[in-house]
Amino acid sequence: MHISEGVLSAPVLLAGVVFTAAGVAVGLKKTEPEKIPQVAVLTSAFFVASLVHVPIGFSSVHLVLNGLLGLLLGWAAFPAILVALALQALLFQFGGLTTLGINTFNMAFPALVCYYLFARAIPRKRDDLGLVLAFMCGFIAILLSALLVAACLVFTGESFMAAAKVLLLAHLPVMCIEGTITAFCYAFIKKVKPEMLGVTHAAS
Repeated sequence: MHISEGVLSAPVLLAGVVFTAAGVAVGLKKTEPEKIPQVAVLTSAFFVASLVHVPIGFSSVHLVLNGLLGLLLGWAAFPAILVALALQALLFQFGGLTTLGINTFNMAFPALVCYYLFARAIPRKRDDLGLVLAFMCGFIAILLSALLVAACLVFTGESFMAAAKVLLLAHLPVMCIEGTITAFCYAFIKKVKPEMLGVTHAAS
């Protein structure tokens, strides 16, 4: 998912900066002080999960966990992912500083979409339906991120069309893996700390 520097066109990079700046501003405004430790823990989880990656052309394949971040953080996923990607760029040269905006948007916007699709629905469902929805949350987050990365490549130049198709195909197994991990995390959190999902112990 990390697009390297020197690949994308200036308009695509600029759009990424603008959209990410708007998302981070809203995310910071909506993040309550008592939720900051939770944001920090999930930022660390994202940082570690996306460190091990396999290069695919101008991007890479790796775990992202943006569906889980969206489910638990909502708008706060924007600043969380920005911080994690900035540290990866500075410490390990993953992605880059010029692509920080577009890389953040490509992973944080799907997290936000999943928040609005699943955050209210999952806690109200039976455990088995909740697991299915949690799987879909992780699956769809990666699907949307892969589509956004592919779109960035195509908008930069038609010569990237083949690379965009390879990128989408390479992420098919990652979608299933992320869905499974998100479902396991949902089941674990619902058992040990259901209030993170908006479920009270009495209701659970």
